[in-house]
Amino acid sequence: MEKLTDISGVIFDYGGTIDSRGVHWSEVLWAGYQYMEVPVTKEQFRECYVHAERELARVRHILPNDDFLDLLRKKVNIELDYLVDKGLIAENSEVVSEGIAQYCYNAARECVEEARPVLEALSAKYPMMLVSNFYGNVDSVLRDFDLRKYFKGVIESAVVGVRKPNPTLFRLGVDALEMPAGNVVVIGDSLRKDIEPAESLGCKVLWIKGKGWTADEDAQTHPCTIKSILEVPALVL
Repeated sequence: MEKLTDISGVIFDYGGTIDSRGVHWSEVLWAGYQYMEVPVTKEQFRECYVHAERELARVRHILPNDDFLDLLRKKVNIELDYLVDKGLIAENSEVVSEGIAQYCYNAARECVEEARPVLEALSAKYPMMLVSNFYGNVDSVLRDFDLRKYFKGVIESAVVGVRKPNPTLFRLGVDALEMPAGNVVVIGDSLRKDIEPAESLGCKVLWIKGKGWTADEDAQTHPCTIKSILEVPALVL
């Protein structure tokens, strides 16, 4: 695709965009389950993944000071407890739960370090905002990974009370940058939650397309699609 012009500011999504190369986080967790040889099918895993997401949305398990490893430990334990309750595994072993959490944390850190030079280069030229559906602790996650310094501010769903794909989150990000939406590029991993709502405001977009949650998502296309965050500097700098 052609280089974007008239860019004055950048908005990044976080989860999936910076910490997993555009791959849906269920796939990262599933890899952790396979690494620890948890004896469940992928469909059974997907059930516990959805259960944990709903539980985390319903009950405040994640605290503001939790870093990403803390979050993963809590999330994985909810998933494994579900599998035990359903009779799909015999027990929630601490060795297994910690192994999955550590595997996923290390995978995220590897992706973050890969993305760091891009964030460094972009933040040196443009003011940047982070806009994320998260659990109320994204600031702690960013600080743990030493990423907070790259962003002028953070707009987080659990804090403002609105979740993507509602474009309000991106409107808040654009307003914080204090520039017209047409001068902002939004970079995210979800067509429905990032790209479409950002475009509805008039923002430019870059969709980092990795493996999604469904086959339908994997089949979707968009003219502003890239395969890696590493492609971003050539398109906006």
